[in-house]
Amino acid sequence: MECSPPVFDKPKIELHVHLDGAIKPETILHFGKKRGIHLPADTVDGLMKQISYSEPESLTYFLQKFDLYMAAIAGDQEAIQRIAYEFVEMKAKEGVIYVEVRYCPHLLANCGVDPIPWNQKKGDVTPDDVVRTVNQGLKEGEKDFNIKVKSILCCMRNQPSWSPEIVELCKKYWNDTVVAIDLAGDESVAAGCSDHRKAYEEAERCGIHRTVHAGEVGTSHVIKEAVNILKAERIGHGYHIFEDEQLYKQLLEKNIHFELCPLSSHLTGACKTSFKEHPVIRFMKDGANYSLNTDDPLIFRSTIDTDYRIARDYMKFTEEEFKKLNINAAKSCFLEEQDKNKLVCKLHEAYGMVKSTEF
Repeated sequence: MECSPPVFDKPKIELHVHLDGAIKPETILHFGKKRGIHLPADTVDGLMKQISYSEPESLTYFLQKFDLYMAAIAGDQEAIQRIAYEFVEMKAKEGVIYVEVRYCPHLLANCGVDPIPWNQKKGDVTPDDVVRTVNQGLKEGEKDFNIKVKSILCCMRNQPSWSPEIVELCKKYWNDTVVAIDLAGDESVAAGCSDHRKAYEEAERCGIHRTVHAGEVGTSHVIKEAVNILKAERIGHGYHIFEDEQLYKQLLEKNIHFELCPLSSHLTGACKTSFKEHPVIRFMKDGANYSLNTDDPLIFRSTIDTDYRIARDYMKFTEEEFKKLNINAAKSCFLEEQDKNKLVCKLHEAYGMVKSTEF
């Protein structure tokens, strides 16, 4: 599969990918060994057998995979900078020209965070240090690999006490790669929780963009909350929107962007249907505003091409559809308007389409 030419060998946009789910296994092994942190294996093959999987499971099963390796990276600035830099290199090799990468700073810290994640001992890397260090790695990668990168900071549903600081970090590092706030984690925890709501109200007040994981495994009600309470401009996943046709119709009218992740949705059990009956097909047929994304390529052993291949082979996606969804992704990205227009023009040119008349 890796040797075959890409399904869509043209510039691509990716809007939904997690930094901590897109780490090279070699890097995990390097820092595990260097820092004396126990890992479930000491070879790439051995580690991947533990971390990755290829048959549908539950979201809980998927999330447990992070427990196996995150302690090797979290709390170490050299490791954090390196995973950010290598992430950019990885995406450039996949033909992605613009990517928004997301992560929760508190999950990579070991100081100034309660509880300290991954059973780490208290150290000296705060969430603020994490954002600064990720930014350094991303910006070096941008320069070296000729690709544009922005970042999104994630609040965690089950840790509402972190959200006020996360929105402050969005403000502090606004456009210093950071362009948006996200809410990830257990969808059974209400988005309307006051700390999450206040953080999103502050983000909106300051002009910080907003996306929310909603309707991945949660019901359509979670999507309604994301749009009405948190004023989300984009929805992460959103497959369960079809439980509420009226809401779906409203979001189509509002041109809300859906960040879809075909392989991820299959392996986390978010979508129980086969790829041939996947919700992605309905979004495509209805001309919805959506993109295709990898989500957590380390755990799924995937690249962006894997998801495009699934869309072509099982969902009858054509080259034209791939062009259209990438243009939609560019138009729905969180760049400043002028940069967004440049990105759209760049795609029009690369795809041999009429240049955009927007200036």
